[in-house]
Amino acid sequence: MPVRSVGDMEVAGKRVLLRVDFNVPLDDEGKVKDDTRIRAALPTIRLLLERGASLVVMSHLGRPKGKVVESLRMDGVAERLGELLGVPVRKIDQVVGEEAENAAASLHPGEVLMLENLRFEPGEEENDPELATALARLGDIYVDDAFGAAHRAHASVVGVARLLPSAAGLLMEKEVTVLQGLLSDPARPFVAVLGGSKVSDKLKLLGNFQELVDNMLIGGGMCFTLLKAQGKEVGASLCEDDLLDEVKGLLDREGAGRASVALPSDLVVAERFSADAPSKMVGADAIPAGWMGLDIGPETVREFERHIAGAATIFWNGPMGVFEWDRFQDGTRAVAEAIASSSAVKVAGGGDTIAAIEKYGLRERFTHISTGGGASMEMLEGKTLPGVAVLESEQGQG
Repeated sequence: MPVRSVGDMEVAGKRVLLRVDFNVPLDDEGKVKDDTRIRAALPTIRLLLERGASLVVMSHLGRPKGKVVESLRMDGVAERLGELLGVPVRKIDQVVGEEAENAAASLHPGEVLMLENLRFEPGEEENDPELATALARLGDIYVDDAFGAAHRAHASVVGVARLLPSAAGLLMEKEVTVLQGLLSDPARPFVAVLGGSKVSDKLKLLGNFQELVDNMLIGGGMCFTLLKAQGKEVGASLCEDDLLDEVKGLLDREGAGRASVALPSDLVVAERFSADAPSKMVGADAIPAGWMGLDIGPETVREFERHIAGAATIFWNGPMGVFEWDRFQDGTRAVAEAIASSSAVKVAGGGDTIAAIEKYGLRERFTHISTGGGASMEMLEGKTLPGVAVLESEQGQG
């Protein structure tokens, strides 16, 4: 079911309570170090302002655990938002209460108010009805553009949406549309490229993708648990031995309409986990005792490139090796460039994946790069996200 869209709402003269994900890194002076998440919300913010709304902007920042933490105040975020918008952004030191209500009530069309860090309030993460009600008093309409928080049943995500006329912002709408499209009607062949350090982080995703995609290409640290489950020795490579039986069961289910699983056939291994450690190329069944795999090898790259070239839909999450070190980046770079060069629908997600895409200057060549982190992973695992469900339901219509 599609989410309700901010584009369909009448917002002129209304106060819009806007939930965003401005959980951005700050420097020691409280200034924003990376404004990517702020920029991602600008299309929604500008649309609302151009249509004559005033905005009450709310976000979490860090993990203050319901207490005021001076280093996690929103002042620097409000300052950067104002710079990007070219309009003043007034920031107050309250989330809810008399000051917040007076500030919101005094807004004129085109004006922007930012609340203090939502997670200073203990009721936020508890989805406290009283906090949700107090937040709802600050707006006439609720718009959620924080897909990265959509898997959290928090007061500012779910509670408020049930009390005000509500809709998804442009970023939220695009995330949901793209990811639901992968789940419901992907162009085929559908290839998933999965890496990263731990298979435990992606076990549920692997199970769901086994029924959904045509091919899974698996590299990164997580591949060693699967290789060991096949009976191969993995030396000192990262391996989750407690998951071997579960992973073997997943591999044994291959076939019968389920996705094929491609694992590395060769690897770059090193004597120790260090950027300058002695390294060499070996077959996946010939890792020396005490050595560890830090990248996929050229034979594996060619096999992965073959699958990628034939794909109509590609989802990528996780690097193929320790790409942060140049000596062990070749596999990740080659796979990233192969995906970017494909004519398929190309969707990527995950912090390390995005960092790799940025490192190789490939952002503009992807169909969609998800900002969702845990939210996008949970959606692709087949879970219902509370922050999405509330925007699909009849609730929240006001």
